[in-house]
Amino acid sequence: MGAAKFLRGLIKRVDPRQVTVVVNTGDDEHFYGLHVSPDVDTVIYTLAGVINREHGWGLEGESFNALDALGRLYGKPWFNLGDRDFATHLYRTERLHSGALLSDVTAELAQRFGVKSRILPMSDDRVHTFVKLKGRPAALPFQEYFVRGRARGAVENIELRGSAKAKPTRAVLDAIKHADAVVIAPSNPFVSIGPILALAGMRKALAAVRPRVAAISPIVGGKTIKGPADKMMRGLGHEISPLGIARLYRDVASLMVIDVIDHRYLEPIRALGMNAIATDTVMTTPDHAARLADVVTRALEV
Repeated sequence: MGAAKFLRGLIKRVDPRQVTVVVNTGDDEHFYGLHVSPDVDTVIYTLAGVINREHGWGLEGESFNALDALGRLYGKPWFNLGDRDFATHLYRTERLHSGALLSDVTAELAQRFGVKSRILPMSDDRVHTFVKLKGRPAALPFQEYFVRGRARGAVENIELRGSAKAKPTRAVLDAIKHADAVVIAPSNPFVSIGPILALAGMRKALAAVRPRVAAISPIVGGKTIKGPADKMMRGLGHEISPLGIARLYRDVASLMVIDVIDHRYLEPIRALGMNAIATDTVMTTPDHAARLADVVTRALEV
């Protein structure tokens, strides 16, 4: 959600054709035999202007007749897939089964939806995010924890299965190398950004362009606007603050952008060897997001 909101503002200030989005695929899952890429689809739907803004996922004006029918066969569904949304997953699954790469299929879907920006899945290799909860004997796939379990429970560990062998695509590495600016969106640092950074060579690629990399804190006033990042930080032993976020990114980002309410963290973040600025980071409207994009790009001298 943080990335999608920021992108809505960024393309109001920057030619969308000049924007490349590297998207987490650790959340990808199979439902009813279909390959679903929730983060990729949220970015595509957002940039296409067809996202359901109330929910932050799926298509605007969606119906769920197919899901209701499947419920009679499989039992009550816990992951919502709309009738028109099914078309996206059917297309993706069929193309992957025919031998296409996820990056190629993502580019095709973005084009079909009229998205002008380049959307890159982080890897064509499979990475699967699992969440280990206190008191549970085994880790859960992320979607079961987040959607089915509504992010309840104390998080003890995040497992990024497959990340030791997975590599970012050449397009991802080239985009980072040649970008005028790289912005780490205000998304969950463990399950949205973490899988991307865990890929072989990714931190090295970002460190090589660190003066052009900014990170926006998803923590505002000691909590997240939406999502379980604050709960995860607590469970994993991190300080729930922009300073805690800065410590996670200090090796790959030279600039930390925090909310004005957290201005007291500016100097502690600077002591880490990062520049830091405070501004309004709460993106309640696309115009608010556009103003944030202005601040970030000016600070990086884009």
